[in-house]
Amino acid sequence: MNALHATLGSLVVGLSCLVGATFLASSAKPPPGVLVVSLSEEPRSLDPHVTTSSNDFRVAANVYEGLTRFEEGSLRVGPGLAQSWTISADGLSYVFSLRKGVTFHDGSPFDADAAKYNFERLLNPNHPEHDTGPFPLAFFFEKIDRVTAVDSHHLQLDLKEPFAPLLSNLAYPTGYMVSPTAVRKHRGDFGRHPVGTGRFAFVGWEAGHSISLRRNEAHAQPTASDRLIFRPITDPMTELAELESGGIDVSLSLPPDTVSQLRNDPLVTVTQTEGPHAWFLILNTKLPPFDDVRIRRAVNYAVNKEAIVEHVLQGAATELAGPIPSAFGKAATGTTPYAYDPQRARQLLDDAGPVVSPLTLLAPESGPGMLAPVEMATAIQADLAEVGVRVQVRTLEWNAYLAEVNAGLETAHMAEMAWMTNDPDTLPYLTLRGAAAPPNGFNSGWYRNATVDDLVELARKQTDAAGRARLYRSIQRKVHDDAPWLFVASWKQNAVHQRSVTGLALQPSFLVDFGGVDKR
Repeated sequence: MNALHATLGSLVVGLSCLVGATFLASSAKPPPGVLVVSLSEEPRSLDPHVTTSSNDFRVAANVYEGLTRFEEGSLRVGPGLAQSWTISADGLSYVFSLRKGVTFHDGSPFDADAAKYNFERLLNPNHPEHDTGPFPLAFFFEKIDRVTAVDSHHLQLDLKEPFAPLLSNLAYPTGYMVSPTAVRKHRGDFGRHPVGTGRFAFVGWEAGHSISLRRNEAHAQPTASDRLIFRPITDPMTELAELESGGIDVSLSLPPDTVSQLRNDPLVTVTQTEGPHAWFLILNTKLPPFDDVRIRRAVNYAVNKEAIVEHVLQGAATELAGPIPSAFGKAATGTTPYAYDPQRARQLLDDAGPVVSPLTLLAPESGPGMLAPVEMATAIQADLAEVGVRVQVRTLEWNAYLAEVNAGLETAHMAEMAWMTNDPDTLPYLTLRGAAAPPNGFNSGWYRNATVDDLVELARKQTDAAGRARLYRSIQRKVHDDAPWLFVASWKQNAVHQRSVTGLALQPSFLVDFGGVDKR
């Protein structure tokens, strides 16, 4: 009976792979049961511990699971691979009760030993597979002091000090559980051969063309679709043409003006939701003129964020007040965005003295979460010219752009950046602390403020929700006043899909689970 079931299952998977391969080879309309989703860029890696890109995470979220997960429609944390957990009174010890009967896609068991392997690979420099990194977001778990497999289904994490973001970080891709067996087999190439416990299993990756996943029949919640195919399409016009012809079923990265035009198209459905997204310009505080806070405030007053939101982004965003996006609720309240006030900007510029220009603004040609980067750079360039600050825009391909900006701004004065975050801790900790300057983090503008550093550390240890919110409000106000960034917008993510597609729900976490999405 079991052998017959396994044989039939293999036959179904084989036929599904054949159908998917035929469709991809012919560029025909994908058949029922095969869901095709566009990506804005070719993923760099599908190892969730290695990559930091939301583009890569969109694939990874369907292959892997974490001990916790974000609940439907919110940023609240609920059970994932851990069905429950207990926390000691002092906040220093977490014991997770793991789900039984879970296996990785390669057939190896998910148990406490596998979970322990995942944390030790990230955190222990002497671990035999630590060299399969680097792991840029390992700081999510740096407060873990000891990992213990109590028994096969109980994992204990002992912390160095209370750490409020832990449960949220476990739900983020950096906390996803990867197969130890597969990492040992593929080592540094694991990101091209991903193996998790998720509702979809990896089939293959054709560089520049497609990433194919299949239904994980062993999962407790089998997917509605037989196959899930991600296609990297970097040109928006090509992506639109593919959507209109039926070559793709779901688009998550069309430009705002295109999405706006499609709202009245009877052949597609547009959905939208807010999330913790921040789009800003990093200002190089190490070089003139942005080593002067008056100049940093001046550019914030000079740029018409409302016009950018309404005309460039077609209303698919809100104005950003600081590093804590409004999706985090009380943690972000009490600070309003810089008003559009060119007269005040000119006064600040006059007080500070002449700005030697032109200034260099780096912008990517495209990129996940970057909205309309070239158009936004052009709008900002025009607004700054109105107050006498000349700017030259230099564009780069996405991966080259990240390599240059993440290394820290040296000769450039400004650079566009976007983050989707899972906790109010992430952006301040990773991009604004003095100790997070490259190569130790993503503080690419070299901002330093000891008060902000202290507040960030206090907030990480504060497990009381109201107390945390108060600390983040203080961080928000201080960073807003220091203006190390030009604060611009917080995106409302969009999806455009064929009318035949059902069950698609965008999440505030920006992690799209296609498990319940169908096209029949």
